[in-house]
Amino acid sequence: MKKIILFLFIATNIQIFAQGKLISYEKVDSLNFTQLKAIWKDLSLPQLITSIKNEVDIYELYYNTQLPSGKEVVATGLYYVPKGVQLFPIMQYNHGTVTRNRTSYDYNGESTICKIFAADSYAVAWQDYIGLGKAEGFHPYQHAETAGQSGVDLLKAIKEINQDLGLITNNELFITGYSQGGYSTMAVHKMIEEKYATVFNVTASSPMSGAYDMAGVQSKVMEIEYTQPHYLPYLLYGYQELYNIIDGEFEQIFVAPYDSIIPLYFDKQHSVNEINDILPSIPMDMIDPLYADEFRNNPDFLFRKVLEENNLYKWIPQAPVQFCYCKSDEEVTYENAIVAYDWMKKNGAKNIIKRNVGNTFSHHDCASYAAMYTKFYFDSFRNGAKNGTRGPIMKNILVGIVKGIK
Repeated sequence: MKKIILFLFIATNIQIFAQGKLISYEKVDSLNFTQLKAIWKDLSLPQLITSIKNEVDIYELYYNTQLPSGKEVVATGLYYVPKGVQLFPIMQYNHGTVTRNRTSYDYNGESTICKIFAADSYAVAWQDYIGLGKAEGFHPYQHAETAGQSGVDLLKAIKEINQDLGLITNNELFITGYSQGGYSTMAVHKMIEEKYATVFNVTASSPMSGAYDMAGVQSKVMEIEYTQPHYLPYLLYGYQELYNIIDGEFEQIFVAPYDSIIPLYFDKQHSVNEINDILPSIPMDMIDPLYADEFRNNPDFLFRKVLEENNLYKWIPQAPVQFCYCKSDEEVTYENAIVAYDWMKKNGAKNIIKRNVGNTFSHHDCASYAAMYTKFYFDSFRNGAKNGTRGPIMKNILVGIVKGIK
């Protein structure tokens, strides 16, 4: 009987690990000390805040993952490897919202965050998400299961690269990301703890400015003037592919002229700003009143139900979590972090903290400071803190000074 149980355990874990097999990878760039110092100079980033300890190799990879239907798809990602480091942690990074495919590795400006961590001896695994990067097919925007699965499968592929290159990790795993990436950070962390705890062990995560309460506080932006009206049709397209939320021709959910204009712009060739420019400032104004009323008044309306299904705060993380947010964020309301933190604490979560990055920063301006506070938080684990700290007092003061200047 014991042999049968052991066999089933091994077989199950072989099946879990097999998904996400690496397809290919290649080095696409190397950053030497001179180049890294130039980046720090352009950012006005003192090495007293975060140092340059090593040069960095950058790899692009293709790997297998899957949709909720079980259909296997190809996804892409990036891997920032610290050169000459004998033992290092892995940090899985999740980028913010984009609507176009990636043409180089320097995507959406957030690669700078990856370089900062990699230059301080973190190996950074960046996921493009399903249907983005250099992958084909649709992108299931703000969808918990696919964001989590593609992130986990990326980590499996990274294990294969490490083995092939003879790289050795110290078994620490950190997860972070900004905006959509904050949401995806929660998705990856949750999936690992609930489904892949025998494969990976999360050291800590730091979701930054993510929309964790999709059906609650974040849904309010649909009814007011909003700087990012693309958010609503992007959600609808992805959820239509996964859930078939509208019977018949999908574009009927939009009023004219948006029913004919919107499909032309969600082709992965147009930027977020280009899409925003053709949409009304109040997102719900592009929706047919019949569907708008269903969303407001019918709790069984499928779109509302799947939004609730994709909320990402009703779970209890076992590893420490730091929620970063800015109170003047006009794109992702900071209340998302408060809702998540409050629910988790009330339901018994330990070692989770809130980090108000600033009271006056916009969504865009919040990102760089949130990344620094995330680095301090992760560094504290590397320096021996069991549950994490806010980082060295002097470094926090220096960041505060820089924020004050800007």
